[in-house]
Amino acid sequence: MSAAEAEGVFHRARGRTLDAFSSEKEREWKGPFYFIQGADPQLGLMKAWSTGDCDSGGDEWKQEIHLTEQAVQAISRLSPKPKFFVLCGDLVHAMPGIKAVFSGHYHRNAGGTYKDLDMVVSSAIGCQLGKDTHGLRVVVVTAEKIVHRYYSLDDLSEKGIEDDLMDLLKKK
Repeated sequence: MSAAEAEGVFHRARGRTLDAFSSEKEREWKGPFYFIQGADPQLGLMKAWSTGDCDSGGDEWKQEIHLTEQAVQAISRLSPKPKFFVLCGDLVHAMPGIKAVFSGHYHRNAGGTYKDLDMVVSSAIGCQLGKDTHGLRVVVVTAEKIVHRYYSLDDLSEKGIEDDLMDLLKKK
């Protein structure tokens, strides 16, 4: 399966919302519930591991995509349904053409570059441990580049995304 096909598989949930957490009924304890935690789909590792080349060779995701789909199908058949599903750990082992990795958890903006890979750490919506404001990072991806900018919640609410980033979205 190609990276483009894999992208299609993992974007099927785009645009879906979970109204349960935004409703008033979820603000009070209603009794026991369960959730499911999954970890390390690590797309690309199975091929890399089987070929003995874990530093590369992660360009095929077919096995991991099948297993991830199997996990989603198993969860979907459960009754009662879990309250939510959280996926953590290593999401990808290798991805053809990867140029940047975005993460959080440091509660401040940070980052660096190793070879041709950018590591971008976004500060928190919540508790700040540095001097950054509460905010979000907007990431625009084009065929040629990835451009990102951190916005305070106030600036994003009042001013929106800056024109230069919006212009990138208009290019085909």
